[in-house]
Formats: sequence, C-alpha cells, structure tokens
Amino acid sequence: MSPTPVRFHDPRATLADFASSMLVRCPRCERIAHFERRPCTPRDADCMSHPHTRLVCRSCGLCRIGAGAGHSSRYSGGCYCPVLWLRTDTRHGELWAYNLQHLDLIRRFVAADLRERAPWYDTGRKMTLVARLPAWIKSAKNRDEVLRAVDRLRATVITPG
Repeated sequence: MSPTPVRFHDPRATLADFASSMLVRCPRCERIAHFERRPCTPRDADCMSHPHTRLVCRSCGLCRIGAGAGHSSRYSGGCYCPVLWLRTDTRHGELWAYNLQHLDLIRRFVAADLRERAPWYDTGRKMTLVARLPAWIKSAKNRDEVLRAVDRLRATVITPG
C-alpha cells in the first residue's frame, strides 16, 4: 500500500502579502536584521504616498526609521532598499524569500506530491505566488535540491551566528 500523498492547497497568497516584513542583511554589521514597510496614514503629510520603513538589527543595535522608498542598496536620506537575507544560488537559479512565512509556503509547495490550485473564479485572482514561481522550482526532478536550499536558508535564521 502506497503512502498518502502530501497535499498542498494554494492559499491564494501573493508576493505583496509577504513584502511588508523582510529579513535583510544589516548595512552596518552584515548580520540578520528586520526590515518592515508600513503604508502611510492620511494624517502623514510628509510621506507623500511612500511607505514608512524601519530597519532594526538586534546584533549591533542599528535602528533606522525613514519615510520613502529608494532604489539604492544602502540607507541614505530616509531611503533603504534592503538586501535579502534569505537568498541562495542553486544550479538552476536564485531561490529567495522575504521572511520565514514566505519560505515555509515555498517549502510546503515544493514538498507536496499533489498540488491543488484554488479556483480563480472565486476571487478573480489567477496568478498567485505559487503560480508565479519559476518552472525549475515547480519541477519534481529538482525537488530534493530545492528542499535542501530551503533548509539551508532556514538554518541561517534559526542558528545563532
């Protein structure tokens, strides 16, 4: 008797659902830091439709708060475009995730033998996060390699170092 296949049901998550909180590389000490974006409230006159950002590093104590969104790799003048902590290269391409919840979703999807998509007609959303994953991540022949990469990424967050 064969074991019951592991099932994955698409939760209809998009990349925007994970983008408000990220694990990034600290610009000062190069260790793990937490970066978050919050949308502006109507009473924030100074933010001019850009989100508020906050970077906190527990290793070196760096804390930077700013309004705006920049495209540089460093913090300057209230703008910081983070360098993701959860990213690694494989022989097929780069695997990355914003945070542990995003990484867990990718892991559950890749590990599943049976992947069920949610019907698009309920919400009108056809292209969810798992539908937009690259073909090499979705391929069953790369399952072991992708799961090893996910486990390596998870270990960099959980183990102190």
